[in-house]
Formats: sequence, C-alpha cells, structure tokens
Amino acid sequence: MTETLSPALPNDIEALIEAVLKGAESRDVTLATAESCTGGLIASVLTDVEGRSHVFERGYVVYTDDAKADELAVPPRLIARNGAVSEPVARAMAEGALRASGAGAAVAVTGFAGQAGPDDEPGLVHFAVAASGAPTVHEEHHFGDIGRGPCRLECLRVALRMLEAAVINR
Repeated sequence: MTETLSPALPNDIEALIEAVLKGAESRDVTLATAESCTGGLIASVLTDVEGRSHVFERGYVVYTDDAKADELAVPPRLIARNGAVSEPVARAMAEGALRASGAGAAVAVTGFAGQAGPDDEPGLVHFAVAASGAPTVHEEHHFGDIGRGPCRLECLRVALRMLEAAVINR
C-alpha cells in the first residue's frame, strides 16, 4: 500500500503497484520511468511503498521536446517527423531511459492528458516499455476528453500493467 497517495488511488492501482514492486524485487529487476503527461506520477507511486522502493532506479520527467532529447537522447528529428505524442517517440523514450539509467526495465508515457493545441486529441497517450533482453512493447490509448486528473490515473493504470507484464515475463 502506498504511504502518501493511498487515499487518492483506486484499489486496483494499489494492487498493480504492489504487483510491480513485488515482481521486480523477486526477479532482481530495477525500474526506471520516462514521463511526459504524467509528470512523475508513476515514479512517485513506485517510491511510495515502504520496504519496496529500492527496486526503483530513477525517473525522468521530460515534458518538453528538448528534455526528451537532452535526458533520453530522443533524436530531435524523430520528434519533428512524428510529433512528441507518437509511437516512435514513446519507444525512443523507453529505450533511452533504459540505457541512461542502467535499470532492467523502463516505462515511457507521452500524450495529451487534457486539451492541448487545436489539432491535439485530448486523452491520446502512447506507452512503451523497454526491458533488457526483450523487444520494446508499445500501446496506444484514446481515453477521450475525461480531464487531466482522470487521464493521468488511466495512464498510471496502463503503465503499471505494462511494467508488471515486462517484469513477470523475464
């Protein structure tokens, strides 16, 4: 159970957090995050469980295109060609976080949690998980215009589920 955020988190998310941390610990896998629209929320919950946070290596909050390029070595031309909210960028973020952190598995999230530009789809989010010795996995979700908070909770749910699968399938 998370210490700080527990009152605000649904029970299924609490269970996912515990499963990810327990699975990572039992398989001696460290975790990293690369977050844009979630702003560090995933890293926060992974470090909020007493006695289990040691499996978390580090997190990158890379909200801007420059941050994605500087911190995770996402090529600026990849962002320019595909947009920051895209499958190629999510994959590059996860792979960059894995490389830069030395962790065993990294999850990346990039999307529009709420209304952004006029051509941006609220609730469009791309996820990727990179794990050493395994192919990078991607998912695209369309949560709709449900608001920033609810969208970020949905992102948390998906990212944790993907991390759990990556850790358990090692």
